[in-house]
Amino acid sequence: MREIIFDTETTGLDAEVDRIIELGGIELVNRFPTGRTFHMYINPEGRAIHVEAKAVHGITEAQLADKPTFAEVADQFLEFIDGAKLVAHNAS
Repeated sequence: MREIIFDTETTGLDAEVDRIIELGGIELVNRFPTGRTFHMYINPEGRAIHVEAKAVHGITEAQLADKPTFAEVADQFLEFIDGAKLVAHNAS
């Protein structure tokens, strides 16, 4: 069984306006890590990072200024997770 355990960091908690700024995952096969991973910092395209979110993850707008946008990395992530069962860290 192939699974991807993944986690995100965001600019805040409002799904309508906040953006993903970090996306990472590890691949497991039969519950063992394969060594394949995915990790990207993502430019929030002008969306400010809430103070409360910064307190959790410590990521600043300056650190993301030269990073790709979500649109630029989405296909890479979709390729990484293709066909796998997804397991989100700390998400309902």
